[in-house]
Amino acid sequence: MSIHDLPIHTLRGEPTTLGSLGATAILAVNVASKCGLTPQYTGLEALQRELGDRGLTVVGFPCNQFLGQEPGTAEEIETFCSTTYGVSFPLMEKIEVNGEGRHPIYAELTAVADAEGHSGDIRWNFEKFLIAGDGTVTRFGPMVTPEAPELRSAIEAALG
Repeated sequence: MSIHDLPIHTLRGEPTTLGSLGATAILAVNVASKCGLTPQYTGLEALQRELGDRGLTVVGFPCNQFLGQEPGTAEEIETFCSTTYGVSFPLMEKIEVNGEGRHPIYAELTAVADAEGHSGDIRWNFEKFLIAGDGTVTRFGPMVTPEAPELRSAIEAALG
């Protein structure tokens, strides 16, 4: 089964898959509302608005595994993201990205190493995974901002 076919639920509880988003490229990000990196939502939304028409979809995966920085309910997360950052990209259900309860999507993603050679467990909130249409995954650490040249060039390459 492809990563595009693994089942997940939206933040509102509706069943879906990454493949059903109809994107040429997906930027999957484990997000949190109470983290020092939370302002990256601004850049993620800018990417969605700028490149969405070309086939990019940013997808947020709320996760509370890092110092409890995503404690809210689905409704609280949705309200925070939309009112504070104007988030228009899809948000999925709150999941675990590490450990025995790791969601199958993240089991696939964490097998990939980033530019520094890190694979395995997610290190912190806002780690990014660019999933190309063919399923190829490129991993970026949490400190790689949405504006970073290396992320932008990888997105451009995935979009063709």
